[in-house]
Amino acid sequence: MIQIRKSNERGHAEHGWLDSYHTFSFADYYDPKHTHFRDLRVINEDYVAPEMGFGMHPHRDMEIITYVVSGALRHSDSMGNTAVMRAGDVQRISAGSGILHSEVNDSTTDPVHLLQIWILPDHKGAKPGYAEKSFAKAEPGKLHLIASQTGADGSIAINQDTSLYLGKLGKGDTVKQTIGGQRHAWLQLIQGGLEVNGTPLQPGDAAAVSEVDSLVISANQASEFLLFNLN
Repeated sequence: MIQIRKSNERGHAEHGWLDSYHTFSFADYYDPKHTHFRDLRVINEDYVAPEMGFGMHPHRDMEIITYVVSGALRHSDSMGNTAVMRAGDVQRISAGSGILHSEVNDSTTDPVHLLQIWILPDHKGAKPGYAEKSFAKAEPGKLHLIASQTGADGSIAINQDTSLYLGKLGKGDTVKQTIGGQRHAWLQLIQGGLEVNGTPLQPGDAAAVSEVDSLVISANQASEFLLFNLN
């Protein structure tokens, strides 16, 4: 079974400095039909104005993953980590027992486009942690494991039985991915155009997948997407 979450059906918040689209219920947006999918709690697609952003604020008991699509994002946190992330960079914050962090557009002229993802952890009260890695040079035409419970294949380790893949496909490229057993998948299309088991997706669309053994993902134009394999 594949259910499509259309881009134009997402929650939307326009704050002047922030243009944000919410796949799941978040802040003032609430949709009882879309509060989460398995352990996937938040996917926010954010466009942040130059020199603006999210000031220092707290989190706990959440795996927070940020993927930068374009622009530059400056990070700092209460663990002493600082970084400027650019297109293709992945950041993971294990909030655990509690952290403070800020994310601000590092540019004075250009917006930053990012996806912020929250995944429920497999246990509470974990020691907070931070990691980042660039996948900007990821080979096109295939899926790349960027986050997983075990940190396999050079991916960033997270506290949940979730595998997150980055896909970059050129026009005409096709990949097949096994979901396996009783597991589930969520595909979030960032840009381009795909067919997932024959079902078309446009930018911002997502596919929630259950009771399907494998996915055949074909690009009808150059495309970038995230694929979650979930317990």
